[in-house]
Amino acid sequence: MQVGETKGGERERHGKPLAGVRVLAAEQMQALPYATQLMAHLGAEVVKVEHPERGDTGRASRPALVDDDGRTVGATFLRNNLGKRSIALDLKRPEGVDLFRRLVPRFDVVAENMKAGSMARLGLGYDELRTATPALIYVSISGFGNLTDSPYRDWPAYAPVAEAMGGLYEPNKKEGQPPPVVVAGALGDNASALFAVIGTLSALRHRDRTGEGQHVDVAMYDAMIAMTDMVPFLWSMGAPAHMAAAGTTALVGAFAASDGHFVVAVFREHHFARLAETLGHAEWLGDPRFATREGWAQHTEGVIRPALEAWAADKTKLEAAAALCEQGIVAGPSHRAEDIHADPHVAMRDMLIEVPRPDADRPYLVVGNPVKLSAAAEGPISTFPGLGQHTAQVLRDELGLRDGDLQALRDGGVIA
Repeated sequence: MQVGETKGGERERHGKPLAGVRVLAAEQMQALPYATQLMAHLGAEVVKVEHPERGDTGRASRPALVDDDGRTVGATFLRNNLGKRSIALDLKRPEGVDLFRRLVPRFDVVAENMKAGSMARLGLGYDELRTATPALIYVSISGFGNLTDSPYRDWPAYAPVAEAMGGLYEPNKKEGQPPPVVVAGALGDNASALFAVIGTLSALRHRDRTGEGQHVDVAMYDAMIAMTDMVPFLWSMGAPAHMAAAGTTALVGAFAASDGHFVVAVFREHHFARLAETLGHAEWLGDPRFATREGWAQHTEGVIRPALEAWAADKTKLEAAAALCEQGIVAGPSHRAEDIHADPHVAMRDMLIEVPRPDADRPYLVVGNPVKLSAAAEGPISTFPGLGQHTAQVLRDELGLRDGDLQALRDGGVIA
C-alpha cells in the first residue's frame, strides 16, 4: 500500500470510526506516537506538538534520511508519524504554554508521554486543564504512571527497562550469563501504546454517556506486567521460574530447513502424536522419554531436532511449515525482512505502507494498521510532517492568529 492510496471498495462509503475525534499530542519517541498514529489510521485528526528547534527526540534517531527542508529525520520518527500535522511550540516559554492552553478546548484528547509530572510542572497537567475543559480526555504514557505515587515515579524509562522490570528477560537467562536484553520492535513501547488506545476509546465512550472527561494513565511497567503475565502467574502456582521460558514444558523451537528456519509449537499430546507420525517415528509414542511434555523439551536437542531437520532438509521453511500445518501441527516460517515484504498475506492485509523518501528513489516501509474493520477502508494516509510544517495553519484556523501575530511569535522563538 502506498501513501495517499485508499483500499476497501465498498467499505470506503462508511468513513472512519474515529472521524471527528481531535487529538493534541505533546509526544516524543515511540510509545505515544505509535498510539496516535493508530488513532490517525482510524480517522482521528492528530496535531503533534514539537520543540521548535530539535522537534520530537525521535527525529534524532538512526538510521535517518534528509527531508525536503534539509533536516535529518530519524527512523523512530519516520515510522510513527504518518497522517499527522506538526506544530512547533516551545513549552518552556510562557507564551508557548499559553498557546497550548488556548488550543486545548478545540480538541477532544490531549495526550503526552513526558516523564511523570512534567506537564503538570508546566501548568499543562490534567488537573490544570480540566477546570476550563471538563469534557477533556487526557492521556498519559510514562514509565511508572501519574495517578499513583510509585516509588519509581521520577525514574526515566525506555522500553528495555519496562521489559526487564515486567519479567520478560529473566526466564530466558542462560546459566552463568546475564539475561538477554533484546530491543526488537520496542515491545514495552508498543504494548503501552495499545493500552493507551484502548483507554482513550473507553474514555470517549464514557464521555458519550456522561459528558465527562477523565485522565487515562498508562505506565509502561504495568503494560509489560500484562504482556508477561505468565511470569508472576506461574510463580504463584508454585512452578519454577524457568517454566515461563519457551521450550521448557513443551516442544517449542526453531528448526533448520533448506533456506532458513521454521518454528514449531507443540503443547498438546495429540499434536505430538501427529508430529511423531509425520516424521516417521511412531515409536516415540511408546517411548518413556516422551511420556511427558517436560520430556519433549528435555529431548528436543538430542532426538527430535535431528529427526525434524532431516525431514525438512529438502524443504523450504515455508514448505516445511505448510506440511506440518496440514497435519494440524502449529508451525510457521521464521521470517526475515525481505520475507515479510514478499508475503502475499502482508500485501492482502495492507500491513506495509510505502512512504516516498525525499532523498532517494526507493520508498521506506512503515507498518500498516493491524485493526481491520468491515465497515472502514484502508487509507488514505499522508506522509510524515516536517518540523512545524502546520504551525501557522493550525494557529490561524484554531486561534485566529494573524500574520503579524505569527511573525512576532517566530521572532521570539516561541514557534517555528
